[in-house]
Amino acid sequence: MISQAVDNEPANQKNWTKDEFINEVASHAVPLQASHGITPSVTIAQAILESNWGKSSLSRQENNYFGIKGGSTGRKYATREYEDEWKDIHASFRSYPSLEASVKDYAELINGGTEWDPQLYSGVQEASSYQEAARALYSAGYATDPTYPEKIIEIIEIYDLDRFDK
Repeated sequence: MISQAVDNEPANQKNWTKDEFINEVASHAVPLQASHGITPSVTIAQAILESNWGKSSLSRQENNYFGIKGGSTGRKYATREYEDEWKDIHASFRSYPSLEASVKDYAELINGGTEWDPQLYSGVQEASSYQEAARALYSAGYATDPTYPEKIIEIIEIYDLDRFDK
């Protein structure tokens, strides 16, 4: 399960404006569309939501912009997950050397699935719209928040992120 890390905002990394953050993530997400079949608007919206515009402690300290867990080897962070109700837990998350590496690993996860199910996110890749891709992410278990698809769709629509899908 992927979840949102709780903010403890350190001041050791760049403070992007929203436009700068969108453009920075897009610069890595758009080239992966052809090779990985992932809709850039969804990738950008997930980075916005999962990292709170690059301000979460997980993104600032670990360059993890997608809330990707790291099994037993990653550093632990406080997070909230939904299982009939919201619960506070501590989970291990992956660490990356850069935003670019985080985007690439996210693309590999969506493209290659997990060890136990390589086709887990095939619905995301096969989606014919960003709305369908957002719903497929939730259906595949990427996030526990039952309103996750709506949040992704809303971010895409507010910031006109589908302009990167063309």
